[in-house]
Parts: sequence; C-alpha cells; structure tokens
Amino acid sequence: MLILTRKKGQSIIINDEIEIIISAVEGDQVKVGINAPKHMKIYRKEVVEAIEQSNKEAISSAVTMDLLKNLIKSE
Repeated sequence: MLILTRKKGQSIIINDEIEIIISAVEGDQVKVGINAPKHMKIYRKEVVEAIEQSNKEAISSAVTMDLLKNLIKSE
C-alpha cells in the first residue's frame, strides 16, 4: 500500500487516467474528488461490500428454495 500526504487542492494521478483531488479537510473528514473516464466504475467500498453480501444471501436463499421445491416434489 502506498501512503501519501496531500493538502487541500493537491492531487494524485493514477495511470495517466485518474486524478484524485483533495477538495477539503475538515476535522477528521477528507473530501475527495475523482476525475476518471466515464467507462470506469467508481464505488464506495462499503456499497460494494453491501452488494456482495446481498448477492451471497440471495444465492443462499435461492438454493434453499430449490431444495424445498425438490423435497415437496419428492413426497
């Protein structure tokens, strides 16, 4: 992991395509702006993790429903 120190108004360039800009620092919060090509997906990590968890639960639920349907059919 690379750790950098930046001040308000300073930025970081990633792979000549993505610019991370520090737009404000207020107490323990840092506001970050991201300039990237439109085809790149940018999500907050907690949103991605919530979607992944929801998908896992849905798959588990679908498997359980299939098992119940098979049990009912076999009776």
